[in-house]
Amino acid sequence: MRFIMSWQRFKKYFCEVPSLGFSIDISRVNFPDAFFGSMSDKIQKAFSDMDALVGGAVANPDENRMVGHYWLRNSSLAPSDELKSQIDENILRIKEFAKKVHSGEIRGADGKFENLLCIGIGGSALGPEFVADALSRPSSDKMSVFFLDNTDPDGFDLVFERLSGKLGKTLAVIASKSGGTPEPRNAMLESQKKWEDAGLDFARHSVVTTGNGSKLFNYAKERNFLEIFPMWDWVGGRTSEFAAVGLLPAALQGIDIDALLLGARLMDEATSNKDFMKNPAMLLALMWYFCTGGAGKKDMVILPYKDRLLLLSRYLQQLIMESLGKEFDLQGNRVEQGISVYGNKGSTDQHAYVQQLRDGVNNFFVTFIEVLKSREGGSVEVEEGGITSGDYLRAFLLGTREALSAKGRESITLTLPDVSEKSIGAIIALFDRATGFYASFIGINAYHQPGVEAGKKAAGRILEIKKAISALIEQNPNLTIEELAEKSGYVGDEELIFKLMQK
Repeated sequence: MRFIMSWQRFKKYFCEVPSLGFSIDISRVNFPDAFFGSMSDKIQKAFSDMDALVGGAVANPDENRMVGHYWLRNSSLAPSDELKSQIDENILRIKEFAKKVHSGEIRGADGKFENLLCIGIGGSALGPEFVADALSRPSSDKMSVFFLDNTDPDGFDLVFERLSGKLGKTLAVIASKSGGTPEPRNAMLESQKKWEDAGLDFARHSVVTTGNGSKLFNYAKERNFLEIFPMWDWVGGRTSEFAAVGLLPAALQGIDIDALLLGARLMDEATSNKDFMKNPAMLLALMWYFCTGGAGKKDMVILPYKDRLLLLSRYLQQLIMESLGKEFDLQGNRVEQGISVYGNKGSTDQHAYVQQLRDGVNNFFVTFIEVLKSREGGSVEVEEGGITSGDYLRAFLLGTREALSAKGRESITLTLPDVSEKSIGAIIALFDRATGFYASFIGINAYHQPGVEAGKKAAGRILEIKKAISALIEQNPNLTIEELAEKSGYVGDEELIFKLMQK
């Protein structure tokens, strides 16, 4: 494959967002100049679909609801004064609550809250975890943050060992829209037992973010939890970082949520530009389409060259794969769409899989994420000529990009000025909008997840089998697998019964 690469091409396909100090370089993707013309109709439709979404159209027909996460960072876009007021009031409530916690006005049994335990799953955990890790400043964080984001007993024990003797100064934040999702429910019940075993009232150390009238809402209200924050039905989990799901833990940690929202809002403004050559999200979505043939033929490798962005690939896995991985398109045709996402951080992972990226199967495209600011303050010279560790990090990024280009391996480069609230808000908003544009290109619904629901239903059935065979074993522990299947009424599920009986 002849690889197109030149200074003139770079200048032509380099896009900047001056208000954010952000840029995107798509010149190392091997598309011909005629590609954009061939995508003209899809580009215009994507803009139209996005305008309808932001305007309040029913965007998720499966659940007959709007998808309004763009309103969260600019409430003036909300389609009604009532929704605008809800968004604005929620941000004020979050700030006021965090202020009271930080001042000690709201405190635990042993005094001022020092630790924050976030309980959630999927979008209710991945976004907050990414933001917390990226923006952590141990010397100035208001609270130390911990997460329970699974239903792994050993994982619970690891976290609670670190919180041993500290529960009286620990605030738990439980996020679950329905209150019935097993992972956060189990983590909450295990946490409650820990507080009770320590002789503490769990409710007086807990707040929830949930849907109005949900199981968790009623549970928290009946037990007089400290506070209940809303989780609106028009905000999906993977796009909820700018709702209470993400803003509440961030504010409690001491992160500037106004700056986080500003970064997202400025990126939203840039990605609303109808001149697609000046719209970074549209350019990103177009590159996804070209690289994958609009059919997921190549994987997306995320390579941020910054330790603080370690969790970005995990966050993007859910945002992109859950949004785009669909069996059917909007017309009901079987399409089996999606883009596989993986990645970690540079330069660590140059030593892990860049060898294959350069010399192995060419079934991927790379997104390099470059951060211009090395650190706060000055750096030690590690080599003559003023070379620092940060210079090495940047050289590894640029060098790896050159090595891949030399072998015809395509890459996109996103450049951030720093890792700050503003830039993190911007990068989340960028991928959010690009995902929506790409979904329009391929004609799928990015805002539902039937595959996830199918997995939950299957897990529920397995637990019913577990209950049935446990009751039978209690009566007669010598029953065979076949006898258990017959007596429980689950003939045909012998393998599942065998797996459930394994110790």
